[in-house]
Parts: sequence; structure tokens; C-alpha cells
Amino acid sequence: MRKALGISRIYNILVYIFLYAPILVLIIFSFNDSKNRAVWSGFTLHWYVDLLHNDAIINAFIVTLGVSVLAALVATVFGTLAAIGFFSMRRKPRAFFMGVNNIPMTNADIITGVSLMLLFVFFTQILNDLVYFVGMQTGFWLPVDFHLGFITLLLAHITFDTPYVILSVLPCLRQLDKNLSEAAQDLGATPMQAFTKVVLPQLRPGIINGAIIAFTMSVDDFVISYFTAGADVSNLAMEVYSMARRHISPEINAISTILFTIVMILLIVINVRSIRQEQAEAKRLHALQRDASR
Repeated sequence: MRKALGISRIYNILVYIFLYAPILVLIIFSFNDSKNRAVWSGFTLHWYVDLLHNDAIINAFIVTLGVSVLAALVATVFGTLAAIGFFSMRRKPRAFFMGVNNIPMTNADIITGVSLMLLFVFFTQILNDLVYFVGMQTGFWLPVDFHLGFITLLLAHITFDTPYVILSVLPCLRQLDKNLSEAAQDLGATPMQAFTKVVLPQLRPGIINGAIIAFTMSVDDFVISYFTAGADVSNLAMEVYSMARRHISPEINAISTILFTIVMILLIVINVRSIRQEQAEAKRLHALQRDASR
């Protein structure tokens, strides 16, 4: 028994080394003074300073931050409302729509990316043809040209972020006392007041977790962004890929370290919130059981 336990521990250690040793090496060499990736020449921060003078990186960072924040906000609103709608359905319709909701998460990113790209190209072509038709008929030409860009990138991120918000909010809905909203309305609150002042506060942990997950997924996405951003827009993941294709620069180590740190901090926040939520729920159930036993 002890021998099997020891082998299991060694196996787990080897797995963790295999997973995290490359990331650790990347982080260490992001502070290496030499461009040589095999020789340590001393500690430096100038690769991080160089990022501040790289216009392509700065623009990609602005695009990444803008898309991630906007996508997280919109997906949080849509996902919360959709979760409430799913929860209000009967069992079979709910199971059907939950299955549909799970498709973007289980589907390969490249399939989702190509599908969204074809959809956006189709609609942009229709809109451009409509603008051309209106111009031919009226002589008034609108100075617009619909194409893949920031808007299509944002719509794509909203599309794959929303299911994660739904899955984060649904557990809170299952724990919600259905009588709270009715009790608030019996006491004189309008349905909207009951929703905003009674229901939403109960859903806040799931909503916040869903928003953080959505933001993390957007910051980290490459494949779907690559197909839906077009030629004029690039996020950080795409910029790192472009730099790596040209040559492996120490700046890639620096920007990858920054991305890893951002994602890791957000994941820690999510896990801490989940643990605290579970502890609070356990305390609440324990208090109810104690009161019931009296």
C-alpha cells in the first residue's frame, strides 16, 4: 500500500514538472540579460522596458484589454439573463438549451473560429451590397466599409464567453429560495425591484465568477481571434504568434510572462471566491440543521 502511494506521488510530481517546468523556464529567461536562450548572463528588466516602446505590442494590449472588458461585461449580462431564463423552463426544454449552450465549450476552437469567420464574412458582404444598392438608387454614398475587425472580434468573444457565465450563474439559481421574490412582491415591491434588490444580490457570487472567467478566456484566446479579427486588428496572443514566426525574441518571454501572471491572478481570485462561497454555504446548511434539531 505504501509502495503504491509512493509511486503515485512520484507520478504526480513528474506530471507537474512536465506541465510547469517550461513555464518556469520561460519566466526565468524573461529576466535574462542575453538573447541566448541557453545561457544565463545576468538579471535585467530591459526586455519588459522594450515592450513599452513597442507600438505593435501596446496596440495589441489596448485591443486585448478593450475586447476582454467589453466582452466580459456583455457576456455577463446576456449569460445572467439566459441562466435565469433556462432555470425558469421546464425540464426537457432546459435540458435541450443547456445542451446547445455546451456546444461552444466542447467544440474545437478552430471549428468555432472558422464558422464565425464565415458568418461574419457573409453578413459584411450583405451590408456592403446594401450600401452599394442604396448609393446606386439615391446617389448618396455612405462612407462605410464593413469588414472583419474590432467589432467582429468583440462579437466572437461575446459568443464563446456567454456559456461560461451561464454555467457560473446556474448553481446560484439552484440554491436560490424561489419564495424570496414572491415575498418581496407581497411586501409591496414591483417585479423589477424584487429582481434587482432580492434576486440579483443572491446571484452576485456566480455573476462575478462568470465575469472573471469570461475576461480570462478573452485575454487568453488565440484561435478564434485569429479567424475573426481581420487583417487590421491584433490582440496580444496574435501578436506573440506573429513575433514567434519571425524570430524568437526575449520580448516574447516577457509578454508571455505578463499574460501568464494576469491569467494566474484571475484564476486564483476565482478559486478563492469559490472556496469561500462553498464554506459560506456549508455554514448556512449547518446552521439550518442545528436550528431544525432544536
